[in-house]
Amino acid sequence: MADNVAQHFRKDEAPFIETATGWIQQASDEYRPILTLFLNPRQQYILTTLVNRVEGLKLGLNGGYPAAEMKRGLIYPDYYDIHEADFSLSLFEINYPIKFTELHHGQILGTLMGAGIERGVVGDIITDDTRWQLVTTNEMSEYVSLQIDRIGKVKVRLEPLSLDQVITPVTAWEQSETTLSSARLDNVVATAFHLSRHHAKELIEAGRIQLNWTDFDRPDYQLEYADVVSVRGYGRVRLDSVDGLTKREKLRVTLSILHK
Repeated sequence: MADNVAQHFRKDEAPFIETATGWIQQASDEYRPILTLFLNPRQQYILTTLVNRVEGLKLGLNGGYPAAEMKRGLIYPDYYDIHEADFSLSLFEINYPIKFTELHHGQILGTLMGAGIERGVVGDIITDDTRWQLVTTNEMSEYVSLQIDRIGKVKVRLEPLSLDQVITPVTAWEQSETTLSSARLDNVVATAFHLSRHHAKELIEAGRIQLNWTDFDRPDYQLEYADVVSVRGYGRVRLDSVDGLTKREKLRVTLSILHK
């Protein structure tokens, strides 16, 4: 199946397709649910496409709250009734001296990665402009809570909460319908943040870009559905849809933009 499907995706996505195909095969052979780590939106889309091709299997996605970006996938036989507990999610509140300091998403994620915690065991990091929370896998929750007692120079404590105590995060995503000459990375960044193509190219080549939460430096890379681009100092942009061509052969697209 992987060979047949891989042709519909980018070559550099082949390793994930192979891994996902293994999960699907395991769920099919063993007649039981298979739970993934946290997947980014693009990975969720690929896994959904693969599972939908297999009779008798379904896919559930859960990141701890309805609008979560990072979600765990559960591949399961269609006779199986899934529940929230099947996704093995843990929620933490980050307790810190709110009156005297501020925390930022990049600080928190950087602290987690600096402690040797892999990205796949951490879900969304969210705020309501005062409180901060993060979602992890149950399997790594104790390790995460023991490892993290400071974020930068700020002393913190991770307090476990039930998932029904998740805050409503502040979201400032703005959806924009626009046209592009191409879906090149530099072109999308330039359009989303009103930059020159040259400046966007410089940002990418200077290492200030992440594509789907991974450092990336190829300005000519063609983006596709559900790709998420983070631009240090500017914000994030997600390609939500490609809606055909204009009469002048430009791409009609829908972007979601989150300004820093």
